[in-house]
Amino acid sequence: MSVDTLSGPTGGYRWMILLVATVAQTSACFLVQGIGVIGAFVQRDLHLTTAQVGLLISAAQLVPVVGLLVAGELLDRHSERLVVGGGTLIVALALLGASLAPGYLALLLFLIVVGAGYSTAQPGGSKSIARWFATSQRGFAMGIRQAGLPLGGALSAAILPSFANGLGWRSSLAAGGLVALLGAAVFLVFYRTPPGSAHDNRSSARSPRAGTAARLSVLRDRSMTNIMVSGLSLISVQYGILIFTVLYLHEAGGMTIERAALLLFAALAAGVAGRVVLALWSDRARSGRYFPVLICMGAVVVGLVLLMIVPLDSTPVVASLVAWLGFFGFGWYGPWVAYTAEIAPPCKTGFALGLAMAVNQVAVIVAPPALGLLKDTTGSYLPGWGTLAAIALLALIATARRARTGHRPA
Repeated sequence: MSVDTLSGPTGGYRWMILLVATVAQTSACFLVQGIGVIGAFVQRDLHLTTAQVGLLISAAQLVPVVGLLVAGELLDRHSERLVVGGGTLIVALALLGASLAPGYLALLLFLIVVGAGYSTAQPGGSKSIARWFATSQRGFAMGIRQAGLPLGGALSAAILPSFANGLGWRSSLAAGGLVALLGAAVFLVFYRTPPGSAHDNRSSARSPRAGTAARLSVLRDRSMTNIMVSGLSLISVQYGILIFTVLYLHEAGGMTIERAALLLFAALAAGVAGRVVLALWSDRARSGRYFPVLICMGAVVVGLVLLMIVPLDSTPVVASLVAWLGFFGFGWYGPWVAYTAEIAPPCKTGFALGLAMAVNQVAVIVAPPALGLLKDTTGSYLPGWGTLAAIALLALIATARRARTGHRPA
């Protein structure tokens, strides 16, 4: 079906857009979210410290600190098809190169290139959904697309340990590259600009003064402060869970790597459900789209405290707890990103998304090696879990006091 035959963003092709955006998101983050799953294999083979394993994640997330801002500007000027498809292709090629890396330093450098391509996936896919879906369905659609991130992580948790155990961790990187290549091809072939909206990017490019004013309005909006504070806290929790759950359960709980990875799969599967359910709730919540984000901050505080005190020899208890942390520790992103898209001026949606996600990248880069260093220094993962709980609690208190949770008018 040609998008030109549709009457507007509510046309049936929007569901195809949702599908290809979700596929692109899942494929782009398949290996990026799966580094924690194969981290133990890389650590054992290259004789790395826990901090060095954490730095592998930071390497993939380093460029997006600036790259997300650049991607946001590109998205306000060019088609999502070009920006997202090209970025996912870069991810694919860099991962295939990383599979041939001779050592730790070369692996870090390839992962930095992965991060450059990955910068386009989050804001690009989010803007695609914001353009194709009306406000009444935007949270639900955004939640499904954002579920691609924990879905990619869940698939990697289920698949990559077998690759790494049987064929070596380099085979996992090659598999991730091929998956990203598939996602790039799908997005490039099937994505279309919604009818009647092609002028949005051109008008932004023609009007620099208006563009500057729109950027300043985003920065002055007090909701953006809440977005940044909550995002920093929750993304730290998310990556703490993603990177250190397997190592924690393996070292402190005596589980095999494969069983610990299976429990991480449960957390990520719960995160997939959380992103959809919480985003759908945000479409209907009388207290507004930001309220589910507040609930997530409170829920992860409870979950992290329990993780520090429950016995790790009871698999059902641990599985329930990590599923709770997955549901809220990953699920927050659906309503959070929909809320971010809503507060932005229409011509600066890409900028607002890029800015909020770039701020998150600071925590993504700092948290994994910092938590790893804290573990190496103290000999325990408990101080790290406690630090994450404290950060989430402080963010909850700070944002709940001044949150404007109501919906922006459609």
